[in-house]
Amino acid sequence: MKENPAALQMEYFSLRSHLFGLFLLITQSQCPTSAGDAAKPNFVLMMVDDLGIGDVGCYGNDTIRTPNIDRLALDGVKLTQHIAAAPLCTPSRAAFLTGRYALRSGLASTGRAQVILFVGGSGGLPLSETTFAKLLQKQGYTTGLIGKWHLGVSCRSRNDHCHHPNNHGFDYFYGLPFTYFNECKPGEGKDILADLQVMLRQMSMLVGLGLLTLVLVRATGLLEVSVKLLVFLTALCLLGFTVWYVPFEFVTTWNCIIMRNEQVVEQPMEPDALPEKLMKEAEQFVERNQNRPFLLFLSLAHVHTPHFISREFFGKSKHGLYGDNVEEMDSMIGRMVKTIERLSLADRTLMYFTSDHGGHLEDSTERGQRGGWNGIYRGGKAMGGWEGGIRVPGIFRWPGRLPAGRVVDEPTSLMDVYPTVAKLAGGQLPQDRVLDGHDLMPLLEGKTERSEHEFMFHYCGMYLNAVRWHPPGSDSVFKVHFFTPNFLPPGAGGCYHTKICFCHGEFVTHHDPPLMFDLSRDPSESVPLTAVTEPRHAEVLRRVRQAVEEHQKTLSPVEKQLSWANILWKPWLQPCCGTFPFCSCTETNITAHTQ
Repeated sequence: MKENPAALQMEYFSLRSHLFGLFLLITQSQCPTSAGDAAKPNFVLMMVDDLGIGDVGCYGNDTIRTPNIDRLALDGVKLTQHIAAAPLCTPSRAAFLTGRYALRSGLASTGRAQVILFVGGSGGLPLSETTFAKLLQKQGYTTGLIGKWHLGVSCRSRNDHCHHPNNHGFDYFYGLPFTYFNECKPGEGKDILADLQVMLRQMSMLVGLGLLTLVLVRATGLLEVSVKLLVFLTALCLLGFTVWYVPFEFVTTWNCIIMRNEQVVEQPMEPDALPEKLMKEAEQFVERNQNRPFLLFLSLAHVHTPHFISREFFGKSKHGLYGDNVEEMDSMIGRMVKTIERLSLADRTLMYFTSDHGGHLEDSTERGQRGGWNGIYRGGKAMGGWEGGIRVPGIFRWPGRLPAGRVVDEPTSLMDVYPTVAKLAGGQLPQDRVLDGHDLMPLLEGKTERSEHEFMFHYCGMYLNAVRWHPPGSDSVFKVHFFTPNFLPPGAGGCYHTKICFCHGEFVTHHDPPLMFDLSRDPSESVPLTAVTEPRHAEVLRRVRQAVEEHQKTLSPVEKQLSWANILWKPWLQPCCGTFPFCSCTETNITAHTQ
């Protein structure tokens, strides 16, 4: 049969057009989805846990090796007065993500429970809050959180996930819905309400002993003991035992878990395998999204205790396990930078490094100090407005956009990341709420030399602890403390009797007049100013009181997310891998995912 040349020609052109279309489809899949997307920067926000500002080379440490963080500072902009909005994990992270003091979202405490204590609690970051991840989602960004969350999971049922990262703007989540703490590692002791556990255990034993005595008395006929009383005491004994034993003795299973999005993938987790898992997930997230705008919040568990032990870094530092962990953390930061550079993303990626708050001074054992060093700054983690607990590293790098080696010695805040990232992504800041952060780009680029923060408010729980004032036209940075935590034993630099400082009642001392320091002359807050030594003493107190009045007018009543009713363990809210209460699973490998 003779073939028609015209038909063959038509078939040839049809095949060629299909192949050309396929080529275009493949090519476009390897390129940004639009010209607008190509102009949008990526964001890699790296936060570590409990790192003291004095533990980093570029902030003055000459014995712990942090070459990767130091290089980040040399290639970018280093902030020397970068301030966390709170000296503890949960409130600091809430403020970072929302650009607002944690008090505004209900994540400030009135008592001893100053952070979320159980994954199975009902407190957390309310859905009414708008994170920077939510804003970037609206701008077409793919958003991911790898690592620590510590802002709650569910509200009323195990699967509502009302506080979960997926419901707060993160397309992809892999990591710890809670935090990394002593109970996650056998033999490291207890962190969560340890004294309350002892009290409940002793009460249960006393009730049990009383019950046993009454049973023996009735059995021997010495006294007539009502059966109803025995039943009541038996029920009370069982209830008391259950209240402390089930939540606390199984807390490793309940709290030390890894989730991928809303699914528990490891319960309990294997601690020393966590760092590598987080880094592989972070690298894979960037690789999957290299051709479209993305936001990665890499929230590392380092250098919170208990310490990780790795073959590569064990015994290598001059500061024991803590120093080993800082140096390992530095290598993880370097690994993230290398991933960005390997994929040729550096010129369109803003990278940021910080810590959620200062080092934990009271975390020590008979083997020595386990927490961080806050350099010349007084105080540390959980110590309200003392500088050592809130002054943290702050480094931004963006080659071609930010000047390399620039140092900014002006007050800035972790809350400033929110408006900075939102504006760079082309997003609109929420108009229905007060934001406490300011866009940092003019300061980072050198277009202005002055911070927009004239005042900063430092909270200890929900109590206003101190206020910072940077007067216009002056280099001074005054700080006024209304109360301070009571350090014990006398002369110590921390609350060693309770292992962490509290913000209320007998645990603090109120000052009238307030303590005043000028951080520009006395960054260690060692010598309080008086009306005799500081000519502006009265003016400072007057301006601070006026600022406090104006600030308090912006506060609105909200549900207290850290009330006992919200933070205590509720079995019906506990995330579980398997059938509750038999929760157990192991993640055997790490695979690629779609977001």
